Amino acid sequence: MTYFLTCLRSAKAVRRALPAAAALLLAAGAAPAQAVSRDGLSGNWLQLTVTRGDARSSDTRGTLLLCDPPQGHSRAAEACDVLTRADGDVGALHGDSGRVCALVYAPVTVRAQGEWNGRPVDYRHTFSNDCEREALTGAVFALDDQEVPEV
Repeated sequence: MTYFLTCLRSAKAVRRALPAAAALLLAAGAAPAQAVSRDGLSGNWLQLTVTRGDARSSDTRGTLLLCDPPQGHSRAAEACDVLTRADGDVGALHGDSGRVCALVYAPVTVRAQGEWNGRPVDYRHTFSNDCEREALTGAVFALDDQEVPEV
């Protein structure tokens, strides 16, 4: 009976330690893999993020856009084409300047960091809303499949 109780206590201790051990392994394994993947990148690539809301918001989405060949999100080919025409200068994107957007303040902050034709890229901008972001940057920061309704 004593042996059974000791085994039962050991099993409970192991079950309590498993989530912490799993979290530690995930944290330790994720950081080197991400560092290796960026260090080994060549060609044109950008780490893209879109944050909806104000500075306290946690609604952030991101992806790694690779352009040799295009991959990273559902509109990667279109995004790479737009960036190629702008020579990787995210601030020079023209988008659809004739698009009309509602005057609703729902801030969206975008960020692009990476490398284009051997030059570092670090771009950050806050748009008034998703419609304005889409109109001015096109497919580059379209990280989800939802279309922004036109008004």
